[in-house]
Amino acid sequence: MTDPQLVLAEGVQRALAAAFGQEYAAEDPLIRPSQFADYQANVAMSLARRLGRSPREVAQAIAAHLDIPGTVEISGPGFLNLTLSDGWLAERAGEQLTDERLGVPAEAQKTVIVDYSAPNAAKEMHVGHLRTTVVGDALARVQEHLGHRVIRQNHLGDWGTPFGMLIEHLLDIGEEAAVAQLSAGAGNDYYQAARVKFDTDPAFAERARARVVTLQAEDPETMRLWHLFMGATIRYFNKVYTQLGVTLTDDDIAGESMYNSMLAQVCDDLQERGIAVISDGALCVFPPGFTGREGQPLPFMIRKSDGGYGYATTDMATMRYRVQDLKADRMLYVIGATQSLHMQMLFASAQMAGWLPEHVQAEHVQIGSVLGSDGKMFKTRAGKSIKLLELLEEGESRAAAVLADRDYDAATRAEIGQAVGMGAIKYADLSVSHDSEYVFDFDRMLALTGNTGPYLQYATARIRSIFRRGEYDPAATQGPIRIGHPAERALALQLLGFGAVVAEVGAENTPHRLCAFLFDTASAFTTFYENCPVLKADSEEDRQSRLALAALTLRVLTQGLDLLGIEVPERM
Repeated sequence: MTDPQLVLAEGVQRALAAAFGQEYAAEDPLIRPSQFADYQANVAMSLARRLGRSPREVAQAIAAHLDIPGTVEISGPGFLNLTLSDGWLAERAGEQLTDERLGVPAEAQKTVIVDYSAPNAAKEMHVGHLRTTVVGDALARVQEHLGHRVIRQNHLGDWGTPFGMLIEHLLDIGEEAAVAQLSAGAGNDYYQAARVKFDTDPAFAERARARVVTLQAEDPETMRLWHLFMGATIRYFNKVYTQLGVTLTDDDIAGESMYNSMLAQVCDDLQERGIAVISDGALCVFPPGFTGREGQPLPFMIRKSDGGYGYATTDMATMRYRVQDLKADRMLYVIGATQSLHMQMLFASAQMAGWLPEHVQAEHVQIGSVLGSDGKMFKTRAGKSIKLLELLEEGESRAAAVLADRDYDAATRAEIGQAVGMGAIKYADLSVSHDSEYVFDFDRMLALTGNTGPYLQYATARIRSIFRRGEYDPAATQGPIRIGHPAERALALQLLGFGAVVAEVGAENTPHRLCAFLFDTASAFTTFYENCPVLKADSEEDRQSRLALAALTLRVLTQGLDLLGIEVPERM
């Protein structure tokens, strides 16, 4: 075990059991980083009343039984200040350097489904899809790294009544023109043109309604046209995913159309078992605890009064399929915070139906909005949603401009600009809590200082330059690590927390905490680099030790950024 906080927590728990009995062995030691020591354990304060003793007495009893690789000091009314020995830190950092997992635990494998991105096929991907895509991809990467079987699900909006008018519009303008328009990402223009005709041309509207019937019946010619439409749309989505550098592929597409054949059975099953009932002509589930403004039970509508299906129907079918067919142990729905009530009612209804059993976790990873500098929803000056691909391309070009003074050829500058631009956008998104709003600001995102993606990318590039100048291979650097300077100590202590942070991100869906850890790591390395000469160290032993700390920092930063989906260029 390399994580200092976990080592100290277990030591305090053993001391609690020895001092007060085995029933206290599982007590939370309440260990926190401290400005007076490496960590502070506050458990004596919380236990004092239960034990009928003063906090300082409790702290003294714990200290008397405490066996940790370091020292303990009681301060104030009963705080335990814990300081690890330099030798222990150096030895653990050396072990981390030789560990291919860098101290990240390999957890017992579970099947984890991550539902993310999910654009509507009939519309352009806009900045609102950025967060669901970026956060979902980071969570999928983290779960895989922890050893789980991850099933990515891109739940496209690819079915329903709008496709009647979309297919008829395709026939009107011709297949070739429609494919060209959709492949170019002009989905919004295409949709709006079809909508105008539907609203103003009765003959077109009648054809569109008839086409919906043939689509639902899966008429072969209608299905051919639908596949043509979807193929062109997906090709455009893939351009966005490639530009953004996410791991979604066509194999991960599981759109609404996939569940079409299951919807009638879902309704029949729920009605036959009395879980869903007819209310005002519609088939509804009334999960307990959900009420409207006047205290009336709130319906979760499974089938509309006209016999049509909605999101609730598809989502119930999806839930049952993922649990029963995919054997999910955990499901992460990376969806906008505005869908919170819908998701709560979905989970409650699925539990009533037995389709979400107790041993399966279903979690709504709520995604906050992206705002402009005016604090409102991020849009163009004309008030339209900003196309995601155009936003990404602008980020890339701005990054290239920031790096314009670097002495690179055009191809290298473009390659670095792409990595830095996408890294800046993704990191800005991931570094704030996923359920929070944030302001989209290119100038702040692309800054080479502060808590930004480019700063972390630059930190890794700077470490690589040390090895290039000294003609050392970071992969072959072994140490041993020695600790003599406070900056060496602080860096080693920081690096040893990597495994616990990754495990925490996996458990709590909090990629912003990994961002904070990586920023603190880069900052600790900067202090180390400024105070501890590496290539010009006073002795060969110090040089090899500091090279090993630099190599470990490089690996932790690179691995951490990869888990966030951020590419690290060799040079900047």
